[in-house]
Amino acid sequence: MSYDHVIYEKHGHVARVTLNRPERMNALDAHSHAELIEIFDDFAADPDLWLGIVTGAGERAFCAGNDLKATAEASAQGEVRADPQSRFAAITRGYDCPKPLIAAVNGVAAGGGFEIALACDIVIAADTARFGLPEPRVGLIAGAGGIHRLTRQIPLKQAMGMLMTGRLVPAEEGYRLGFVNEVVPAAELTAAADRWASEILECSPFLLRLTKESANAGFAVPVDEAIALDWQDRIPRLHGSEDFVEGPRAFAEKRKPVWTGR
Repeated sequence: MSYDHVIYEKHGHVARVTLNRPERMNALDAHSHAELIEIFDDFAADPDLWLGIVTGAGERAFCAGNDLKATAEASAQGEVRADPQSRFAAITRGYDCPKPLIAAVNGVAAGGGFEIALACDIVIAADTARFGLPEPRVGLIAGAGGIHRLTRQIPLKQAMGMLMTGRLVPAEEGYRLGFVNEVVPAAELTAAADRWASEILECSPFLLRLTKESANAGFAVPVDEAIALDWQDRIPRLHGSEDFVEGPRAFAEKRKPVWTGR
């Protein structure tokens, strides 16, 4: 599939989504969002794709967020309107896909770029990466989930410190705070993301989807209620799956399982 602002590749069970506007630090405009929505809807619907990797083209930026130049031009023409249903970058809201997502952050992840990373399950960062939500510095707020995801993923005071200053933090600080899983030299970023992908692919894709569903659904309810919901819905689905049969059989036969994702 060919797009103007995004490169979408399928390698076996892995989808690689590369934000491809390096001359704009991979900032996103309306056209970018439309392409990403089509891409991630395809990713969600394709049964042969079991996980996705999101990264940015070039060395300067993963994604600088909203294309403020495009916003300013649209605003000058009276074209900017608040859309409560907006799917910024496709995955930051209204995206019900339990497949694992890895963010391979190769440079600046600011504003909406950081929100994309926060919407992913795993964040691998180049040692040159920087993260932040500087929206209040330019007359905006982090309305694509950044405020709420950051305050849930790291300690509140640390999150508020970032939100109240809009500062960018380096990758190592992001690792210490807990929203980055691993920091690697920039030249090793792709290999590190592929290594994480390989480890994920050793697990049942169906059971990983159930795991992600369970984790996300459990945030809003007490632990006992979350466990009860698993036993009402997800455990029966587990017991009815082909991967549930294959896993123990492969272990007993001392071989690697052959997952079907069903």
